[in-house]
Amino acid sequence: MSIRRIGVGPRMSDIVIHGNTVYLAGQVGAPGESVTSQTKAILATVDELLAKAGTDKTKILQAIIWLSDMSNFQEMNAVWDAWVAQGHTPARATGEAKLAAPEYSVEIIITAAV
Repeated sequence: MSIRRIGVGPRMSDIVIHGNTVYLAGQVGAPGESVTSQTKAILATVDELLAKAGTDKTKILQAIIWLSDMSNFQEMNAVWDAWVAQGHTPARATGEAKLAAPEYSVEIIITAAV
């Protein structure tokens, strides 16, 4: 099976497509913004990247969400619930982690089908 990469950089690619599976790099919003703003920005980027890969949010298989503080779970979920395609909700896990910089509150990793 072929592997196609989009947005290839020296450290990582934005998108990797293997067969009919699309893997997105972890996405973060603008550092220092609110959890709501970061989540909205991340999900807008996810929409753009999935479109570049020839798919959309109705084909998301799995979402892994990292929060810098689980006390922000409800705030992030309010944005997620308004965005996610009902009837096409993916398998999902949410956990707390120290992110790349303290200004980041949310990181989302997506795997989707083409």
